[in-house]
Amino acid sequence: MTSTAFNVGRDCQLVLMGPFGRVDLSHVTGFEARQLTAPIRVDRIDGSQLAAELPKGWEGHFEIERGSSSVDDFIAQTEAAFIGGSAVPTGTLYQYVSEVNGSTSTYQFTSVVFKLTQAGQWRGDHSVKQRLEFFAATRVRV
Repeated sequence: MTSTAFNVGRDCQLVLMGPFGRVDLSHVTGFEARQLTAPIRVDRIDGSQLAAELPKGWEGHFEIERGSSSVDDFIAQTEAAFIGGSAVPTGTLYQYVSEVNGSTSTYQFTSVVFKLTQAGQWRGDHSVKQRLEFFAATRVRV
């Protein structure tokens, strides 16, 4: 349950189901998702305008403080499957949001592909930050 009259970051939980099972992300410090659309604009002869935004998927990223090899292992498995002749494996992402009214909203991102854009910078006395980006075909409420 949320602790304020509006949502804050801690009101969100994420579960990543990769093509080889659940991927436990040790320390997620940030998550962002955004809808992709293709604009359609029509200029009618009478001067009025029509418009549409056609859904074209979702993209986003996770910011992670590395606490285990789970993300590295997940990407290595995906890469090995592709190199071994398989199609690019996809996964599913679930987002659970604790709403202000006490309910929970669940969103499912489908046909998700991932890329590790930052595997981490290793320096003494600093945490190792990783960034995992994704593209999903759809996001539906379940």
